[in-house]
Amino acid sequence: MYKVYTSINQIVGDVITVGAENVGNTELAEVTTRRGTSLAQVIRLDGNQVFLQVFAGSRGISTGDRVRFLGHPMRIATGDLLLGRVFNGSGRPLDNGPDLSENLTDIGGPPVNPVKRIIPSKMIRTGIPMIDVFNSLVESQKLPIFSISGEPYNELLARIGTQAEVDIIILGGMGLKYDDYLFFRDTLEEHGALSHSIIFMHTAADPVVECLLVPDISLAVAEHFALDGKRVLVLLTDMSNFCDALKEIAITMQQIPSNRGYPGDLYSLLAARYEKAVDFETAGSITILAVTTMPGDDVTHPIPDNTGYITEGQFYLKNGVIEPFGSLSRLKQLVNGKTRDDHRTIMDSMIQLFADYRETQEKQSMGFQMSAWDLKLLKYGKLFEEKMMSLKVNIPLEKALDLGWEILHDCFLPEETGIKRSLIDQYWPENHEN
Repeated sequence: MYKVYTSINQIVGDVITVGAENVGNTELAEVTTRRGTSLAQVIRLDGNQVFLQVFAGSRGISTGDRVRFLGHPMRIATGDLLLGRVFNGSGRPLDNGPDLSENLTDIGGPPVNPVKRIIPSKMIRTGIPMIDVFNSLVESQKLPIFSISGEPYNELLARIGTQAEVDIIILGGMGLKYDDYLFFRDTLEEHGALSHSIIFMHTAADPVVECLLVPDISLAVAEHFALDGKRVLVLLTDMSNFCDALKEIAITMQQIPSNRGYPGDLYSLLAARYEKAVDFETAGSITILAVTTMPGDDVTHPIPDNTGYITEGQFYLKNGVIEPFGSLSRLKQLVNGKTRDDHRTIMDSMIQLFADYRETQEKQSMGFQMSAWDLKLLKYGKLFEEKMMSLKVNIPLEKALDLGWEILHDCFLPEETGIKRSLIDQYWPENHEN
């Protein structure tokens, strides 16, 4: 039986307070005014005081309006009918398609029981050498893309979405510009990926509470498909907007702020989402890639700082490329030994030589005389940046490994690479041709 109350105690911003009993956290309610009905969600309980965030904002709501609690949290439809569709942050259609109300599932549930998880062992290929070769993406991994405003992180995310070898793509946008929404939709459609994708989009003009719902909705739908045996890749952008929404609501509710005004439980709120990444023992998997923009490129900012304790590495996007020394996939060793027997060697050798190239660049900038070895490193570094680091490069893993051997061959003698003789005999281009 629905609980109905006709006295609102307080209205602060888009948060209303009602005196009520036997109400659950995250429960939904309907607020009925003279203008119509708006949905609201319980965001805090303090004794019998219930704080609700109104989806459409509190404009037009008065203290005498009617609040009806629905007895359940936010729910989202699941199933194949969602594929190819675009929804807003509360699950309503944005593509003029029908509203879906079958196979509803609660959002924001607990992470999967560790007993049901297995050790990650399968690689997700993306066609991007800086990921596939040097920091392999692994099924069930949770990885942020650290970057700053102005970098092409949404372009990178869209490219991964169109090229990743998975069954389902779920894109959750938070606080995006409308142009970004159109870019994602059009890019997925242009590359034929929209048919196996689902988009949940919150723009900067939409209610703040919908921004908070996007990760939960995306992951609830992902879990349904994963339990059905699908390999699901969840792409989230921008988690900094999600955290700023948490901060805004915390300020509205006069909570005691923590570092830089963010809620004191920011770590727990982020972990509750990221820990949904899973590889089921007898079903599919959920992998999470989430853009996190860092104000002022400050990795010690509370958002990236807390994120780093939860996730399994990061991709660091800087100056339009995935930076090799800022990026790390802590699970890559679980898969890159199963791809090709030269994968780890190419990865280690090329990165070591690129580190030497960076040191040579510093020497050159300070006016030191360049040796013959320095000149080789400078040539190598330019080729590496052009043929490996550039996000324009789009080749399968095996071709990327072959390209790595070609770059080494163009710049060094076999004995200068430090690679063991057996692999040189097998993969060095001159030997391979013979």
